[in-house]
Amino acid sequence: MGEPEQTPPSPTPPAAASGLLDELLRFAGAFKRLFGAQLGLLAAELGLARSAVSWLLVAALGATVAGVAAGLTLLALVGLALAQWFGSWLWALLALLLLELLFLGGAVLLFRRCMHWMSLPATRGEWSAMMRETKADARARIDAQAAGEERAP
Repeated sequence: MGEPEQTPPSPTPPAAASGLLDELLRFAGAFKRLFGAQLGLLAAELGLARSAVSWLLVAALGATVAGVAAGLTLLALVGLALAQWFGSWLWALLALLLLELLFLGGAVLLFRRCMHWMSLPATRGEWSAMMRETKADARARIDAQAAGEERAP
């Protein structure tokens, strides 16, 4: 008649379930903080890289301007020396023009010779082999990285 009520036993105690959930939530929070920090570092590095490229271009422009200025100064000094030697600015400028034309002709001939060397069959074969080897090395590195990433998790 007065039977005591029986409650079914719970499969896991409530404290244990709550502790596991807390652990998982703390793990997820730490994971998020870790990769959030990594993402922040990546963004900072990309910003620095963009800034570095801009500064590299500015430095290259500055070096080019300084090189042109130095070349013009050198030409002016050579012109002055030739004017003193010849005793006439006209002859000095003509001699300077002749020197510049000789230098330009030599540069054009060197360029044409290099282009001829590049067009020779042996050079084309070596160039093709070098490109194939570079392509194969790059593919091997990519495959090795992909294999390493598959094994990592």
